[in-house]
Amino acid sequence: MAIVGKIIKQAIHLSDAISTETDPVKEQHQVLRKLLNKAKQTAFGKRYGFQEILSHESLVQAFQQAVPIFDYDKLYKEWWHHLLAGHQNVTWPGGQSYFAISSGTTSNSKYIPVTEDMLEAIRRAGIQQITSLRNFDLPPAFFEKQILMLGSSTNLIQKDDHLEGEISGISAANIPFWFRKFYKPGNEIASLDNWEQKIRKIAEHAPDWDIGSITGIPSWTELMLKEIISFNKLNTIHDVWPNLEVYTSGGVAFEPYRKSFEKLVGRPIVYIDTYLASEGYLATQKRPDADMALITDNGVFFEFVPFTDENIAEDGTVKQDVQVLCIAEVEENVNYVLLISTVAGAWRYMIGDTVMVTNKEKMEIKISGRTKHYLNVVGEQLSVYQMNEAMALVEREFNITIEEFTVAALVNEQEYKNRWIMGTASELADGVKMAEYLDKQLRTLNKNYDVARNKALKSVEVRLVPVDHFYEWSAQTKKLGGQVKIPRVMKEDEFLSFEKFLNDLG
Repeated sequence: MAIVGKIIKQAIHLSDAISTETDPVKEQHQVLRKLLNKAKQTAFGKRYGFQEILSHESLVQAFQQAVPIFDYDKLYKEWWHHLLAGHQNVTWPGGQSYFAISSGTTSNSKYIPVTEDMLEAIRRAGIQQITSLRNFDLPPAFFEKQILMLGSSTNLIQKDDHLEGEISGISAANIPFWFRKFYKPGNEIASLDNWEQKIRKIAEHAPDWDIGSITGIPSWTELMLKEIISFNKLNTIHDVWPNLEVYTSGGVAFEPYRKSFEKLVGRPIVYIDTYLASEGYLATQKRPDADMALITDNGVFFEFVPFTDENIAEDGTVKQDVQVLCIAEVEENVNYVLLISTVAGAWRYMIGDTVMVTNKEKMEIKISGRTKHYLNVVGEQLSVYQMNEAMALVEREFNITIEEFTVAALVNEQEYKNRWIMGTASELADGVKMAEYLDKQLRTLNKNYDVARNKALKSVEVRLVPVDHFYEWSAQTKKLGGQVKIPRVMKEDEFLSFEKFLNDLG
């Protein structure tokens, strides 16, 4: 009998019984006040008058009027480069122990400061996620099982006075002592830098573990599960981990991967979405069949910019002096660019994601895309969210699983075409028929796309390739595993380079 599991489960339910209803608007006001108060003596706080803002009757309005909007490049150029040089009290009190290297899909590597306050906030967010498991009707035995966290290497790089690595590796290197008995693959395997070597080691040790939950980016988690199944000659992952109950996704929308993922499990499991970015732990799914809830009481202040052409510059950044909303002002089912101010010293920072609020009362959101993964070369105005919707329809129509895709707008003598490359482990289908069907669905989903198809956008093409080709390309141009994601939208030169890579494969 899972006595310990019953005790943990009862404790989680007790925490629910003694907790009170939260007020996201009030929580956000308190978070902003705490952020400003703690950073008021930093160089950034003095430059933008945090002390004066704190005395203002309308705190949020004063903050928005005093502090400009930043993206990574602007914040790094003006402030964060001083941190890498060893300076202290720049945008957050104290010095810098860690930098998260983001292998993002929109620019070159970024160096995101990770403060002790941010690590503590990530731990608190993790506890919120654990306590929310009370809503998922899991068996008591689940709370005694091990948790496999598939992330980047915990073997961090020493640079001068700080350590560098991806956020998943930094987080895993700082897990609380009480969690270590549950944590797999363990420090020895987690510290491996080579991705293929890491998943082979996991596959070798898999029969020795009793995994109840897996956390990781869908594409790389799927590759790991396939390796475990193949290496151990299994039918499904439940043959080796019969107590696997939960998969916690992060980094990208899980839905496009669901169909292929479910081929690897022997029975239904619980899927939970989270939003852990290099800049902080922003949201987690707290109840079944719902979207992620923003974590509004934990060191992150959220702002929202309507994602419209007039608010976004040509390079995909938010223009200064545009309309910016706080939680109290947002509307449901509207696309917003997300801005965050955090305990890591990010201020009014454009994280690069667009979100839609799906339940304002509970502040539940879905990630709808990236500001630079938004296809709008000739007025198509296609978001990643709409692309994912269209992919789901294509999968259903052609009985195929599309695990990865990317698209670009290509021009030839002033005539534009959208060319899609789709990766699948299924038998390759007819690309011409698929292009016709995809085009039809996108016209239905997006009126701006429909207008563009009657004007400058002359044709749509689809090329189907084995999904492994995407990961081989990632290995050559970026790296495998960790936080690496396939870009959904590419610029023409990058797309043509990818096509050349595919052609060379034959």
